[in-house]
Amino acid sequence: MKTLLAATAGRSLALLAVTGLGLPAPLLVSPAMAQKRGEAAESLVDLVNPLMGTDSTHELSYGNTYPAVAVPWGMNFWTPVTGKPGSGWGYMYHDFKINGLKQTHQPSPWMNDYAAFSLFAETGPLKIKEDERASWYSHKAETSHPYNYKVYLADYDVTAEVTPTNRAAQFRFTFPKSDDAHILLDGLAGGSMVKIDAANRRITGYVRNNHGGVPDNFHNYFVAQFDHDFSVSRTWDDNWQIGADTTREGGHVGAVVSFRTRDGEQVGVKVASSFISADQAQRNLDSEIGRDSFAATEAKAKAAWEKELGIIRVSDPDLDNKRTFYSAMYRMLLFPRQFHEIDARGTMVHYSPYDGKVHDGPMYTDNGFWDTWRAVFPYFALVRPELDGQIMQGLANAYKEGGWLPEWMSPGQRDVMIGSNSANIIADAYLEGVRGFDIETLYEAMVKNATTSEGRPKDKKGAVVTAVGREGVEWYNKLGYVPYDVGINESAARTLEYATADFSLSRLAAALGKTADAKKYAAQAQNYRKLYDAQSGWMRGRNKDGSWMQPFNPYAWGDAFTEGNALHYSFSAMQDVQGLIDLQGGDRKFTDKLDSIFTLPPVFDNSYYGSVIHETREMQIVNMGQYAHGNQPIQHMTYLYDWAGQPWKTQGHVRDVMAKLYSATPDGYPGDEDNGQTSAWYVFSAMGFYPVTPTVGQYAIGSPLFRSVRLTMPGGKVLTIEAPNNGPKNVYIQSVTLNGKPHDKPWLSRAALQAGGTLRFVMGPTPNTRWGSAKANAPFSMSAPVAR
Repeated sequence: MKTLLAATAGRSLALLAVTGLGLPAPLLVSPAMAQKRGEAAESLVDLVNPLMGTDSTHELSYGNTYPAVAVPWGMNFWTPVTGKPGSGWGYMYHDFKINGLKQTHQPSPWMNDYAAFSLFAETGPLKIKEDERASWYSHKAETSHPYNYKVYLADYDVTAEVTPTNRAAQFRFTFPKSDDAHILLDGLAGGSMVKIDAANRRITGYVRNNHGGVPDNFHNYFVAQFDHDFSVSRTWDDNWQIGADTTREGGHVGAVVSFRTRDGEQVGVKVASSFISADQAQRNLDSEIGRDSFAATEAKAKAAWEKELGIIRVSDPDLDNKRTFYSAMYRMLLFPRQFHEIDARGTMVHYSPYDGKVHDGPMYTDNGFWDTWRAVFPYFALVRPELDGQIMQGLANAYKEGGWLPEWMSPGQRDVMIGSNSANIIADAYLEGVRGFDIETLYEAMVKNATTSEGRPKDKKGAVVTAVGREGVEWYNKLGYVPYDVGINESAARTLEYATADFSLSRLAAALGKTADAKKYAAQAQNYRKLYDAQSGWMRGRNKDGSWMQPFNPYAWGDAFTEGNALHYSFSAMQDVQGLIDLQGGDRKFTDKLDSIFTLPPVFDNSYYGSVIHETREMQIVNMGQYAHGNQPIQHMTYLYDWAGQPWKTQGHVRDVMAKLYSATPDGYPGDEDNGQTSAWYVFSAMGFYPVTPTVGQYAIGSPLFRSVRLTMPGGKVLTIEAPNNGPKNVYIQSVTLNGKPHDKPWLSRAALQAGGTLRFVMGPTPNTRWGSAKANAPFSMSAPVAR
């Protein structure tokens, strides 16, 4: 078994080399140790299906994913391309043809790709255009793992394979007997250069394709080292004209090298790239692959995944649930990607997508905090604090180099989504005990976000071009909300998100001894109240004179809200769920309103968008009423019953969502997967708890999915989660013990989880309405519970 190749004396060093994290590896049980203990040495990474969520289109998302061949948080991913290489929908499961294996950095189809180029293999007459060269393929002749992708290109009788490192990869092409066997390197549209060095069996060059968020000097330099001599080498120009020139530069150029092959002959290509220089690309190739065989690189990549996935080991008779769990966990561990490299001094350096210069220190990219602050970063803070600290230092570097905290980076600042949710991930990290980053610089950046919009990057017409700071912050700080009638879209959603960010900022200020700031931002965290319309019972856009927006339809998507409606955003005060309960008139009215989300018909008004957006359609078709789990604003809502004395309803709904909306299949997500957030919801929920409120170190209890979970905490302490009588029907908690002592609270603390021990659930088919329902045991809220 190839996994055993990783169990060598140099395993830890090999893992650090292939992942490039420069972080301590988690303390886990190796397969060899497991065998000594009599445990099964199960390969967790082979439970992963990277094709989960790939059967998506622009109109309807079942994940909007692609099969990423990568190591965790790798600088480069690789993926097969079935569509246009420049399209956000590069791989779609229902397509029939493949035209390349692409180095990709795409975090989302809506952001599209950057720094991409592809390799492809053919036999016979040369075809270079994507649609002409594309080969028929079948999923029956396709193998997809995180550490390897393999496909049979039927039109050419060629098998293509790729296996990754952090900044490099190895390709292996198995050819038939042919006098005309070709490997193409396509620089793709957007600016590229190729140079063939036949004497040294190399192709070098760069690509510059992007969709924004980069300085003018942006390049991705690459080197491709072949293990065969070239019979013929050619390049093509912007007009797809093939010639003997060894160097081409233009808008879209490429190179092709040809061979005479025996039947079954394999041609290997080692590829690496760098955002810094051509020399650094070669350094990345030498340090991460060197003389390693394809099998050795594959074994290292597989071992890297086994280590990360092995932080959580689940045991259960339901194999499909395990496959879904580890497929989701794989997605959760892909982003944000590293953007730093290791130079000749052995020093971590990065090309800055903010100022175009090379700096020392870490940098991470490809992340939208609007999505990932909710569960992805809480996972890092809980289980991988060294990694989280390095990401936070990367944010400090981004602020120093760009003047603002990014909110959506790909690779630099992009004008996408709303809020200042960087505050949540920074404050949560620090309050959860993560260290190793410049918190004072980040606090300065958070305050800048919260107090001014001056100096934000603008285009020639004066329009803000990047999502940094807070749109409408002067109005927000004056009135306590962003008005609906001042030309700022999605004003209600902005207000609600700013209030949550202010809560995080207040908590961090208090921890840093900044008492006045803590008081100020705690008061602003209550601004969500200003949008609650008691007459309708929903959050609502409000004009600058204090009047309510007109007309008002709670089922209308967009307008005052972001990719959702008033029903979804009326539960977006995670910092003060008790305050929401009070506004609604108490626990019973609050839980009735929660219930209604699942029982109301899935009607909607999409007139703001002019057509039905995919998020709306995904809500409509799953038969869960107005519950829109396919988008992030409402994903925490199922857990809010824990605050209102009815935790059994959380248990039932959470298990229902896991069962109906997730599976390790091409249509396995309920909507956009979004940088690991929808996956992280599943990972946390399957373990039995979820982080609703940032910075407070509490996790609302749901309903554990598995009979047993081993969760390895920082420092090697192990939390064992047991639910021995769990099953599809036994979804309700009857009782809980933590280290043998009764646990009656519907939440768990970070300290208790990280201390390890045994958390034991007794499950049953009917609710135990007494467990966890005492008001005094509710999770944290800014407002104290009101006796009724």
